[in-house]
Amino acid sequence: MAELSNCRLPDDLHYHVEYNVWMRDNGDGTWDLGMTDIAQSLAGSIIHCRPKKAGKKVKAGRSIATVESGKWVGPVKAPFAAEIVARNDDAEADATVINRSPYNGGWIVRMKPLEGEDPLATLVQGEAVIEGFTAYMAEKELEECVHCDGFECD
Repeated sequence: MAELSNCRLPDDLHYHVEYNVWMRDNGDGTWDLGMTDIAQSLAGSIIHCRPKKAGKKVKAGRSIATVESGKWVGPVKAPFAAEIVARNDDAEADATVINRSPYNGGWIVRMKPLEGEDPLATLVQGEAVIEGFTAYMAEKELEECVHCDGFECD
């Protein structure tokens, strides 16, 4: 697992730096999407997560969920055009799971790329992740991640 200023970035995931999301290839044509450790640290204590419903098709760059914290309300964006095939009801019922477990229990939606979409075209791994997020954190003036934001981590 890569770490950047106390921010965890698991090696097995793919990332979209600009949207600050991670993607996990499930191997069956679907991808799970969630907020990075960096995103949950910037947001602070997350109090609401409203993912779009299964069956909804979204364009690249459009919202798949709205997340609200004490500091911020905003969209979580899709890095590629896809159909939402499932949403994480646990994250909707208790959004703090995104702070406690951003890469496991805190996933937000499961998506299937629309025909002709190549998810890997917009996602990065390896050194590109560290380079991209180093610049992103400097721009946002985030010095380090805060794990679990006062909650007990999973």
